[in-house]
Amino acid sequence: MSPIYVIGAVVALLLLGYLVYALIKAEDF
Repeated sequence: MSPIYVIGAVVALLLLGYLVYALIKAEDF
């Protein structure tokens, strides 16, 4: 597996996690 693909997958997971976290925080308000 190429490092570039791994980095891309990690970044995508971080962005997805951040979006979910932002949605949960928005629900609190």
